[in-house]
Amino acid sequence: MTAKSVRRAPRPAPPGVAAKDEIEAMIRVDHAGEYGAVRIYEGQLAVFAADKSKAKTVAAIKHMAKQEEEHLKAFAALVNERRVRPTALAPVWRIAGFALGATSALMGEKTAMACTAAVEEVIDRHYAGQIERLGASDPVLRRTVEKFRAEEIAHHDTALAHGAREAPAYRLLGGAIKAGCRLAIALSTRV
Repeated sequence: MTAKSVRRAPRPAPPGVAAKDEIEAMIRVDHAGEYGAVRIYEGQLAVFAADKSKAKTVAAIKHMAKQEEEHLKAFAALVNERRVRPTALAPVWRIAGFALGATSALMGEKTAMACTAAVEEVIDRHYAGQIERLGASDPVLRRTVEKFRAEEIAHHDTALAHGAREAPAYRLLGGAIKAGCRLAIALSTRV
C-alpha cells in the first residue's frame, strides 16, 4: 500500500460549524422526535379526554400538544424544503409514541406528567447540543431549535407543576423513559 492509497477519515468540523449531512441528520431526528411527541400526547388524550375530573390535566396536555404539532409542521417543512430523508422508523414511533402516552395515562395523571417531564428533559439536552453544534452555520435551523427548546423546557416545568415527581416509581419510570428517548434519538439520526 502506498502513502497515496491510504484514506484518512474526514476530520470532524469544529464546534459551531455543522456540515450539511450533520444538519440533515438533525432535521431528520428532530422531525421524528416531534412526531413521537405528538403521538405521546394523542395517547394521553385518548385516555383522559372524556374524564371531566381530569379537565385541568387535559387542558395542560392540549396546550403542549398544540405546540408539538407546530414543531412537527415546522420540521416537516424543513424536511420537504431541504429534501431531507425522513427516518424509516416513523411507523415504529407512531405506535411507540401512542403506546407510551396511553400507558402513562392509564397509570394516572402524575405518571403521564412524569412521562412528559422525562421526555422533555432529554429533548432539552438534545436541543442544547444541537444549538451548540450549529453555531452560526445554519441560523434558520438554530433559531427554530432555540424557540422549540424554550417551549420544551416549559413543557417540562408544566409537568413538574402537575405533580410529575409524585408519580409512583418516578425515578425508575423517568430513567426508563429517558433511556428509550436517547435510543430513539440515536436510531432516528441514522435510520
